[in-house]
Amino acid sequence: MITLSVNIVYWAPHTSEKHLPFDKKIVEDIYTKEIFGSSFAIRRVMMLEFSQYLENYLWPNYVTKASSHAHMMSIVVMINEKFRERVPAWEPFKKKSQHFPGFFHQVLETCLHKGYSVTLREQTALLVFLNHCFNSMEVDLIREQVKRLVSLSMWVSLQEGRREQELKAIPKWRKYWKLIKKKDNPDLLEQLQWERTFLQRIMVKFMKLLETIPEEGDVEEDKVHFCERFLELMIDLEALLPTRRFFNTVLDDCHLVVRCHLSNLIKRVEGKLFSQVGFLLFYQPHLRMFMTDEILEIGEDKALDSL
Repeated sequence: MITLSVNIVYWAPHTSEKHLPFDKKIVEDIYTKEIFGSSFAIRRVMMLEFSQYLENYLWPNYVTKASSHAHMMSIVVMINEKFRERVPAWEPFKKKSQHFPGFFHQVLETCLHKGYSVTLREQTALLVFLNHCFNSMEVDLIREQVKRLVSLSMWVSLQEGRREQELKAIPKWRKYWKLIKKKDNPDLLEQLQWERTFLQRIMVKFMKLLETIPEEGDVEEDKVHFCERFLELMIDLEALLPTRRFFNTVLDDCHLVVRCHLSNLIKRVEGKLFSQVGFLLFYQPHLRMFMTDEILEIGEDKALDSL
């Protein structure tokens, strides 16, 4: 475990006048050995959070586009721990708040990362962090970042026919849509489109992973946990009025609820928590008519069992 001497030498509040300069190797070592290396063991994460690792070392030394994956993930894990402990989580970011947009973008990029360099356990931690962000829209710093992902502009990811259908149904949204297109800065368009399509792309990524789970035989525990946390994120996005308004249409356009109900995971014993997908039907009642009684019964029964 992290030694008291490292804490004292680098970030302990009572030794601030004697701290050594920031050393990125310390962050790498702590993440590799204490966080990732311990499989995110709660006790070790708790000790780091209690030592004010985030407030006094991680965030003061975070630099946009320069800080490492380990540095970013360490911040994510510390924030998740603060929420688990139910203590104020966003206070540290009031200092050096200009770096938060860059940090948040690094989180989003890592969420969409392809390949095995970012493990499922890390991806799950990122999902939990995102969920905390969407549930913290009362905080100005957080709202400024997440609103870009769930505003009307996210409809750029809809199929053209579906988008036209929705805009025709509510004329005032067409007016806002034209205004968005008019105000777009051509120099920032690529970044704007990246943000606007983020949730659609992460849903596609999730559905591809979901398809790799067999109906029988062994299944990775980390895969199941990832799917559970992803579903929690979807349910919360639907439950929150500021996020549901436009996200609901993109969710429906991706056929995510139907794909979940037809998945192998929902039929497995390990899929008990995943069966909460039935709660998403509350926000998309039109889907119920297209599902067989058997599928609905499986989903509803398991959703109730998970309560």
